[in-house]
Amino acid sequence: MAESPPDSSPSGSSDPLAEYVRRRDARRKEADRLGDRHRKIADGRLLVFALGLALAVVTIGLGWGSPWWLLAPAVVFAGLVIAYDAVGRSHRRAERRVAFYEAGLARIEDRWAGKGDPGTRFLKEDHPFDADLDLFGPGSVFERLCTARTGSGKTTLAAWLHHPADADEIRARHEAVRELRDRLDLREDLALLGDDIEQGLHPTTLIAWADAPAALKSPVLRIGAWLLAVLNLAALTAWIAGMGGLPLLATIAATLIFSRSIRDDLARTLGAVDERAEELRLLESLLARIEQEPFASARLLTIRDAQGGEHEPPSRQIARLARLVMLLDFRRNQLFAPLAFLVLWVVHLGLAIERWRNRSGRSIGRWLDAVGQFEALCALAAYAYERPLDPFPEIVDEAEGPVIEAKALGHPLIPDGQNVRNSVSLGGSDGPRVLLVSGSNMSGKSTLLRSVGVNVVLALAGAPVRAEGLRLSPMSVGSTLRVQDSLQAGRSRFYAEITRLRTLVDLASTPPPLLFLLDEILHGTNSHDRRSGAQGVVKGLLDRGAIGLVTTHDLALAEIVAGLGHRAENVHFEDHLEGGKMRFDYIMRPGVVRKSNALELMRAVGLEV
Repeated sequence: MAESPPDSSPSGSSDPLAEYVRRRDARRKEADRLGDRHRKIADGRLLVFALGLALAVVTIGLGWGSPWWLLAPAVVFAGLVIAYDAVGRSHRRAERRVAFYEAGLARIEDRWAGKGDPGTRFLKEDHPFDADLDLFGPGSVFERLCTARTGSGKTTLAAWLHHPADADEIRARHEAVRELRDRLDLREDLALLGDDIEQGLHPTTLIAWADAPAALKSPVLRIGAWLLAVLNLAALTAWIAGMGGLPLLATIAATLIFSRSIRDDLARTLGAVDERAEELRLLESLLARIEQEPFASARLLTIRDAQGGEHEPPSRQIARLARLVMLLDFRRNQLFAPLAFLVLWVVHLGLAIERWRNRSGRSIGRWLDAVGQFEALCALAAYAYERPLDPFPEIVDEAEGPVIEAKALGHPLIPDGQNVRNSVSLGGSDGPRVLLVSGSNMSGKSTLLRSVGVNVVLALAGAPVRAEGLRLSPMSVGSTLRVQDSLQAGRSRFYAEITRLRTLVDLASTPPPLLFLLDEILHGTNSHDRRSGAQGVVKGLLDRGAIGLVTTHDLALAEIVAGLGHRAENVHFEDHLEGGKMRFDYIMRPGVVRKSNALELMRAVGLEV
């Protein structure tokens, strides 16, 4: 397959904002109804308790009537307690449904920054583009996209942003995202799974636990645990019967010695799952939903098939592990703890969990990967649904590239009312390989580089793009937009930049081709060295098959285009003085800018120049 066709058609709902508002209001009405019912049950419970107390005073305190009369209010009170808990759970779920659509409205209305998971933990030191393009952190691309509930889903989405996919993989994701895009009920249900659980299991820790060698593998341990439990209960019974406490003390001492001898092995067995019953329930629910949901696209079928080949569905296997972990948590109940010690509750459950790990543990990595891919695809599907005018890019094979042909490209994180769009063409059969972008400070040069970079990252992750159309081939990305000095490392800004440039040259030397985004290249050195160095670096990148953009406000640097021949073109951004203030239209034009605004800006802030 040579190309994936562009798709600029809106999703099933032509107005996601109106659909979110309609659903939010309907869920709010239901939540209010349940909240009112919850309060009435609470009032009724208090009233029945008061009546029962009064009846107790009458029947027991004053001796009027039979104490059996108390049975009726007791039964009613117990029923109200059960109803109160059930309606409370329904009310919380309804509120979560409201919150799901409130979050969606915030994303559509550009009020989402600071309200989601920023993914700061995914930032990588010296990564060639993640910090430059605001992929992670408050107000980042990740925060805008991420709706995943589990660590696997979030890690997968971050990996897709970090590592551009090949053409076939991107097309497969596009097909899956199109299928999931209009399944709003599915995404709403996924948001409710696990009730109030916000943080899922850590996939790396869980996989390492599942793959670790068996710790409690001796059959003698099981026999010893059962024998000690029986002896403890027999000794306890004898003590209660007045036959002396010495046997009980002896069996307790033996239990302590036995438990201490296997303490470390038991800790390794319980490891990543102890106190994680609710998170395992979330994983179980996600797996069950994937097993039950009808799919047509190849990628979604592959995700579902990755769970197959088992003696029972993965969701049931995880459910058994979750039940074992839930039973394990009972040992923390102060009333049950003494009995748990005597029957070696933790040891028996540890042995059961070890048997589960031996039977099913090797599949956990595959299950978590399936859940991670599914959640990442659902996140991209939500983004596609909420941005119905953003098309999927047309992906051409790497052999036809490198190429970027963008029409009316804008930055995905800038609100539509403030987003000035520009068309960019790089590579291909007759396009320039590099654009040297000149312009004054604040004119829009860096924003152009970020707009190109972020849209390319989204495109190669499988998401729609902020443009009227985008055609591109698979490529790697490297940039120098936010290179900084380091006092701790004793590294100047200039040295940090040339180190990054060395990294980009290395990237350009290996497939796929590199898209380089160089902002104010080598501005930490003198003009002569800057011009010679910039021309050498850009030429070296082009010779290695890369394409890209280079910005500068040093007009002398624009002259390097002549030395690069037909592979390079000059473009620029303009500004003008209006009413004593600098004005920018952020529109890219051909050629070199012919004036600078530095002095005007200095005067505008009160400097005497």
